[in-house]
Amino acid sequence: MARIKYTNRQIIIFAQYLFIYMKNSHSLLGHLACFTAYTIFGLNIVVCKDLTSSGAISPIALFCLRSLGAGVLFWIISLFLPKESVEKRDLPKIFAASVLGFFLTQICFLMAISQITPMDCSIITSLSPIYTMFIAAYSLKEPLSIQKIGGVAMSLFGIIYLILNSTASAGGVAETTPIGVLLMIGNSLCFSLYLGIFKPTIAKYSVVTFMKWTFLFASMLALPFSAKELLHLNFATLPTSYLTELAFLIICATFITYFLIPVGQKILRPTLVSMYSYVQPIIAIVVSIYIGMDTLSWQKVLAAATVFTGVVIVSYSRSKN
Repeated sequence: MARIKYTNRQIIIFAQYLFIYMKNSHSLLGHLACFTAYTIFGLNIVVCKDLTSSGAISPIALFCLRSLGAGVLFWIISLFLPKESVEKRDLPKIFAASVLGFFLTQICFLMAISQITPMDCSIITSLSPIYTMFIAAYSLKEPLSIQKIGGVAMSLFGIIYLILNSTASAGGVAETTPIGVLLMIGNSLCFSLYLGIFKPTIAKYSVVTFMKWTFLFASMLALPFSAKELLHLNFATLPTSYLTELAFLIICATFITYFLIPVGQKILRPTLVSMYSYVQPIIAIVVSIYIGMDTLSWQKVLAAATVFTGVVIVSYSRSKN
C-alpha cells in the first residue's frame, strides 16, 4: 500500500485551516449562548411585568426567590463536577460582580417593571451596548470620536422623548412613569458595568464555580429584606399561572441565562455580548402586543427608531476602530 507523503507546507496549511475552523466554532458557541440568553430575557420582560403587576409578591421577594433557586441549582451541579477552589483575593471581586450583575440589575428591573410598559422597557435596555462600549473604551484607553458622541446624543434624545410622551395607554395598559424609565436606565448601566469590568475574573473560573458564588452573595444580600415576606407567603394559594411564571423566572430567566452569558463573556468581547440586547426589544414587543399587554403608537416607533439609530452609529464607529 502506497504511503501518502505530506510536505511541510501542506502540513502548515492544514494546521492553519484547522485553527480557523476551531476558532470559528468557538466563536459560534459564544454567539449561540448570547442569542439564547437574550431571547429568554425578552420573554422575561413580559413575564415579570405580569407577575409583579399582580401584587402577589414584592420585587425584593421575587428577586430573593430567583437568586436562591438559581443558586441551589448551581451548587448542586458543582457537586458533580471537578472541585475548583476560588482564591480568597477573588471573592471580593465576585461579590462586587454579584452586586452589579445581579442584585442591583434585577432590583432596578423588578421595581421598574410595574411602572413601565414592556415596549418602553425594551427600548431603554437598548442603551446597554452604548454603556458597555464606553466602559470598555475607558478601560482600554480608546479615544472617543465625534461619531460616538453623536450616536450617544441621538439615543439620549430618544429616551428624553420617550419620557415626555409617557402617558397612559388604552385598554388598561399600565403607563410608563419617569421613575420607571430612570430605574431601567440604572438596570442597563449596572449590567453594562458587570459586562465591562469582570471579564478577567469570569474567564479565570468555570461558569458553574463563578455563578454559584455570585448567587450565594446575592441571596445573602436579599434575605434580610425579604425573609419575613417569604415566611408568610402561602404558595398554595397562588394561581397555577403565577407558579408557572415563577418557575420560568427561576429556571429559564435566571439559571439558564446566567449560565449562558458567562459562556459568551469568555469568548466574545463585552461590547459584542451587550449587542445581543437588541434581541430583547424584538421578542418583548412582539409578545406584549400579541397578548394585549402593550399598544403600538407613532411616538413609541419614533423613540425606538431614534434610540436604535444612535446605537447603530456608535456600534459602527466602534467596529471601524
